[in-house]
Amino acid sequence: MGKRNSTKQSAARRSDCVISCTLDLIGDRWSLLIIRDLFLGKRRFRQFQDSPEGITSNILSNRLKRLESEGIVTSRFYSRHPPRAEYLLTLKGEALGPVLKSIMAWGHRFVPGAAQMPPIAEPALARTAASDVTQGEGR
Repeated sequence: MGKRNSTKQSAARRSDCVISCTLDLIGDRWSLLIIRDLFLGKRRFRQFQDSPEGITSNILSNRLKRLESEGIVTSRFYSRHPPRAEYLLTLKGEALGPVLKSIMAWGHRFVPGAAQMPPIAEPALARTAASDVTQGEGR
């Protein structure tokens, strides 16, 4: 049996297997769908809720906080009264683009009736769009 590290992150791990550890971060029912939506340009809480899968507000809030704590997503306030945040992929989150593309290709090949969806943006494009939004704040 492998020795467990005492850090919070490793305490939640089922094993030291890289696939298992990755699934512990993004393998729940909702996280990859939120990441998909971020690649498709959604940024705000309500936009995520409007996705056809119908995520509830408490689960969405929980997943966004977890993705942020893992460094996959970052948030920034666009309104102080009432407080409203928008969410952006970090470089770590953008690195999941090829993973999503592979899942899409697999689904189109092996899941009958799976709908086509818009292409996932290349990470450099997503990063440029996020930086444009950030730079636009100072204007």
